[in-house]
Amino acid sequence: MGDYLLQTEQMALRKTRSWFWAILHAGVYSLPFLLVIERWEAWAVIFGTHAIIDRYRLANYVCRFKNVFWFGPDRPAIDPENGYAADTPVHVKFWLLVIIDNSIHLIINHLALKHLNGVL
Repeated sequence: MGDYLLQTEQMALRKTRSWFWAILHAGVYSLPFLLVIERWEAWAVIFGTHAIIDRYRLANYVCRFKNVFWFGPDRPAIDPENGYAADTPVHVKFWLLVIIDNSIHLIINHLALKHLNGVL
């Protein structure tokens, strides 16, 4: 919900350049978790990691590492932003990045709820 329904265009455009917008987005993203958490520590991990991951665009680093590792020394010309081949269609790069970003968030959310909250 938080990354799709509740995120405004301004949050999406500015969260990678401004801590204010990253924190605002992470707060909005984390609000629904208040309905299911029992311990504030789980919420704090979900909120804090979401702000950091989005602010620093961690998914781009994961893509770069993964793609450089996969292609190896014979890799084609790459997009320095995300490590995908330069001729990979923009929409493919975009959706792969979204999937990786959300996978990171979901893993952290699961671990926080399971180990810090005892919900799962």
